[in-house]
Amino acid sequence: MFYVPDGTEQCGFYECSECGSRFLDLRIAPGLVCPYCGEEPDMELGPDDEMPAMTESAKLIKMLEGEDVEKYDTLLSLAITGGDYNWI
Repeated sequence: MFYVPDGTEQCGFYECSECGSRFLDLRIAPGLVCPYCGEEPDMELGPDDEMPAMTESAKLIKMLEGEDVEKYDTLLSLAITGGDYNWI
């Protein structure tokens, strides 16, 4: 699960076209590698191994600023935990 730190003033709200996950990220770009289904490169590749291709399947839905960052962070937390307020 990926959340933004407290006091964040600006972040991006993304949705992955591959797995459908929605998440917040401090980086703001038109597309990112999904943290849930994206393949991280293996830095211990052998000489005959190919470097895996990283695809930016998560697309920016909305850029959040100010109070919206905290609201979306709380809503995503509640969606993941099934509405358990004690988790927050």
